[in-house]
Amino acid sequence: MSIPRIHIVTLGVSDLARSRRFYEALGWKASSASNEGIVFLKGGAGVLALYGRQALADDAQLEDRPSGFAAISIARNASSKAEVDQWFNAAVNAGATAIKSPQAVFWGGYSGYVADPDGHLWEFAFNPFFVFDARGNLALPD
Repeated sequence: MSIPRIHIVTLGVSDLARSRRFYEALGWKASSASNEGIVFLKGGAGVLALYGRQALADDAQLEDRPSGFAAISIARNASSKAEVDQWFNAAVNAGATAIKSPQAVFWGGYSGYVADPDGHLWEFAFNPFFVFDARGNLALPD
């Protein structure tokens, strides 16, 4: 059996150009594999893809039914509280909506939430119990 991996997270977006500008302002780099219908953003070991919301619904053969809270967040883990603050402020300055300002949390860390221009929820967190490997990837214990 192969090792489970997440290779691509695809976000359905209402305005591809706007979303590309937003994520590039946060330091993501678009791949030359991108085209007018999809943007592939390189980030560490994984890829964040931006795809038209309706096109994504059509591809999955689902009805697009926008709602409030989608019960999912994407997390980016920092090496310090200061880095969380830096990422949070950069996202808000790039057009994100502040959802929860960075603060100490019950599990012993520090985190805050923003929503991207399409409402996708991002958590920026510092977890003092997590370590990173030499490549900057989260190194969870076995």
